[in-house]
Amino acid sequence: MYCDNTGAIAIANDHGVTKGARHFRAKDHYLRETIDLGDYKPKTLRLTFEEGVQMLKEAGVDVDLLGDLNTESERTLGKLVLEKYGTEFYILYRYPLAVRPFYTMPCNDNEAYSNSFDVFMRGEEIISGSQRIHVPELLEARARECGIDLKSKYIDSFRYGVPPHGGFGAGLERIVMLFCGLKNIRQTSLFPRDPRRLEP
Repeated sequence: MYCDNTGAIAIANDHGVTKGARHFRAKDHYLRETIDLGDYKPKTLRLTFEEGVQMLKEAGVDVDLLGDLNTESERTLGKLVLEKYGTEFYILYRYPLAVRPFYTMPCNDNEAYSNSFDVFMRGEEIISGSQRIHVPELLEARARECGIDLKSKYIDSFRYGVPPHGGFGAGLERIVMLFCGLKNIRQTSLFPRDPRRLEP
């Protein structure tokens, strides 16, 4: 998709889970009566990574401002967001550059952070995305910083001209599990597998 980080966040928000949540809350009486759909605001809450870390620190959680959040910290932040803002669905953006892939665009105003985001539902990440680097020299520099040896043909393709672009990935089975309040992702998978089972 051709957009910057703000555009990628808007697409994930406007055409993603919140639209579905509002639709089901308004239309499907059976679903509303049998599944706790949670509280989804008309406009999705957006917090910077720094704001999220500050909330965690105020709650006594030890978090590195330039590190990543572990699973327990994400769940704790989800509870704090619900208590403070009354929603279980929010976007955390401007993650530290050090914890994102080499192709993630650094922020213009602070290169310690990146133009990236995660979308959370009920304390778990469901979508992750970013603006991607489109400038070949910057892409080469970031790859070197991360110890990655890029093939010349990959970089050459950027020299022909790549527009600003971004993207995101969504875990659909996880979204359905969290949206419906289910306890296990196997309940949302058509053919669940695990180390001890090949058939559902």
